[in-house]
Amino acid sequence: MIVDWETCVGCGLCVEACPLQAIQLVKKGKKKKASISEVCVDCKACTKVCPKEAILSKLPYEEKRVRCSSCPINCLILEGYTGACQRFVNRNGELVRNIPLQRYEDVADIVGKDHEEVIRKPLITGIGAGTTYPDTKPAPYIVQSRVEGVDVVTVVTEAPLSYSGIKVKIDTDIPIGEEGAPVLAGKKRVGHVCTEEYGSKILSLGGVNLLTGPDGLSVAKLIADIANRKEVRLTVKEGTELILQVGNPPMINGKIGTKMRVGCGSASMGLFGRYFLEAADEVIVLDSHLIGLFTEHPAGKELGARYSGIKLRARQSTPGRYFGEHGKGWGGTDIEHPLDIIEGFDSQITKSGMTLLITETTGERAAMFRLGENGKFEQIELTPKAREAVEMIASSCEASRVSAVFIGGAGGSARAGVTKIPLKLNQAIHENRARLTVGGAPTYILPGGGITFLVDVGKVMVRAFTYVPTPATVVPLEYTMRLDDYLEMGGHQESIRKLEDVLKEIEKKAER
Repeated sequence: MIVDWETCVGCGLCVEACPLQAIQLVKKGKKKKASISEVCVDCKACTKVCPKEAILSKLPYEEKRVRCSSCPINCLILEGYTGACQRFVNRNGELVRNIPLQRYEDVADIVGKDHEEVIRKPLITGIGAGTTYPDTKPAPYIVQSRVEGVDVVTVVTEAPLSYSGIKVKIDTDIPIGEEGAPVLAGKKRVGHVCTEEYGSKILSLGGVNLLTGPDGLSVAKLIADIANRKEVRLTVKEGTELILQVGNPPMINGKIGTKMRVGCGSASMGLFGRYFLEAADEVIVLDSHLIGLFTEHPAGKELGARYSGIKLRARQSTPGRYFGEHGKGWGGTDIEHPLDIIEGFDSQITKSGMTLLITETTGERAAMFRLGENGKFEQIELTPKAREAVEMIASSCEASRVSAVFIGGAGGSARAGVTKIPLKLNQAIHENRARLTVGGAPTYILPGGGITFLVDVGKVMVRAFTYVPTPATVVPLEYTMRLDDYLEMGGHQESIRKLEDVLKEIEKKAER
């Protein structure tokens, strides 16, 4: 990489961006200029951030370098050095992974022990158990039974949790609003648009700050309604109107979502490249994150596709991969007409008669074009091979669906109903000597202190979640562990009951 010192202003942005510390600022007269060492691998991180376009691609000693094809960057790596990801090193002209393949036994101590089988399932659930409140008494049910020769205890309660919220995942490419935009239930703020994950929009609703705020009652009711799979209506400020129900497709501005994209525009190249090769001379997959240009993409090149010469009106990430812009057009982009993505083409490469297929990542919309003698693309019917490619995309997509993960903090006073030494309960949970479940459903325990858990509400019985106007959500919790571990942590030994006795009591109450 060569720096044009006449253009360079010495801002240092390239120094910050370089993943290999191959750039430094050096004195050039009275000013500092960027200088790039031979360690450079042509990853182009510096060119992406340079405000003056002062960095030119030209590596010295290119014949001594090995090109890495492990990702789209295609680093050129000098003998004895690694690429931008610092994973592969050039050793005598061969790229070698600098960490050998690890067996499970090699990382077992880091991963930690899982729960043993005998405590994986609670003896009973907390659904319908009642509560420990005001948390000065033992939990309503502390039951013991023998499982595979081991004495096991399950402690259950329905705990009011002020520290709680819910993350709603909406599988759709349809824009719903800017990240950080407030989410409203009626006129009350109940959360915000959190982020986008692969093919999905995420809403963050609730949390202790909103629960204890002026609209806390509405927030608590909303969390319980979503967790119980009721239909809810929300509005994203300066965005969209949403009708959501866990397990069902979303309705966004009156339109029902039907498909979740199978992958971004770039991923589509690897997934369906063999179909694209026969579908048209060039295939463009429009996507609001990464647009794919098949013949320029590594997947197209690997399959033998010849570059079409088409140039896209988008910012390039790496060859064949372009950053999309959000909008209400094709593939969730701002492209209203598919040909608007084309900036131009190289007339030395792109010849009349060339065919072009443009499709969305869901295959819901697709169009085909042929380049005429006048240098303009004219729309034509999809050929059988093009239709096959689009149908393959569409059939590979999952249905658009709403799902939700409840997040709660169970590290509060409700622990007093479980044990007289609450810190030991925390430790047992994190050491997998005790297992926390919600209505029998498995939870994920967030690392760090306290007992903060996530649970898929779709795996919990409907009506298991409620709320109280403190405001707080009420959640059925189960702690299952070995009897000896329970006693060691100061469990309420005097309140332990045999499982069979509890089940008989429940049967008698049901008969009344």
